[in-house]
Amino acid sequence: MKITFLGCAGGRRVTFKQHRGSGGFLIEGETAKIHVDPGPGAFIRAIQAGIDLEEIDSFIITHRHLDHCADINTLIEAKTMGGWNPGGEIIAPNDALNGEDPVICKYHRKHLNKIHVLKENFETSIKELNIKTALKHVHHGVETYGLIFKENSVNLGYVTDGRFEEEILEAYKNMDVLIVNTTFKNPRELDHMCLKDAITIAQRLKPKLLILYHFGMEILRMGLTKAAEYVEENSKIKTIAAKEFVSVNVKNHISVNKIKLKNPIGFTPYWK
Repeated sequence: MKITFLGCAGGRRVTFKQHRGSGGFLIEGETAKIHVDPGPGAFIRAIQAGIDLEEIDSFIITHRHLDHCADINTLIEAKTMGGWNPGGEIIAPNDALNGEDPVICKYHRKHLNKIHVLKENFETSIKELNIKTALKHVHHGVETYGLIFKENSVNLGYVTDGRFEEEILEAYKNMDVLIVNTTFKNPRELDHMCLKDAITIAQRLKPKLLILYHFGMEILRMGLTKAAEYVEENSKIKTIAAKEFVSVNVKNHISVNKIKLKNPIGFTPYWK
């Protein structure tokens, strides 16, 4: 299983000023390719990274906030070539699909093979890659779900946006790798986690690797590498900060690599 990050931005200021990218991340199993939380810029960053969007098997949205789903309709259009080549699936909460203000256009949905409503106790498989809901998170009144991905003996947990709760420590047990949305440096009375929460999660759950993700301005000012070093020093668990175009290979061992961009400018010039 490999994870390729196309962005690491969290919240309004970092995302919509594009202080860091916000393209979500790609999970590649032995046969399945899944794009998770494709926020603004996901389409262009995927092309820069040389990802063939027609090969994506499924898109997942953990919740309907735009920093997690703004590019979803564009990606469906790219996956299906505007409907000329239907296929693929989407997994998203009910309020993202059928709520008062859905974020996925009905026009694009009809080009997909399957639509899954993400909810508590949800479970499905995309080829050999198993996906299930870990926990319904508390996050600003929208349906928000953390996820667990499993292939063969590899377990990956994605602790998405939300307030820290003791239930997290039960829901994400026995993970090889944990991605934790760590928006703040210091605790706040908002439905986002901070470095202290990441340390608690790491200490209690002891994954082989903790990946900090979805950063607000406090973390950017601190420095992504320094934030990861702080969590690792205090938790004694190997910790890295997600960055654009960094991949993590999780199979028998864990390796972290900076990928070489296949198309740095984001488009193919046929004339000058």
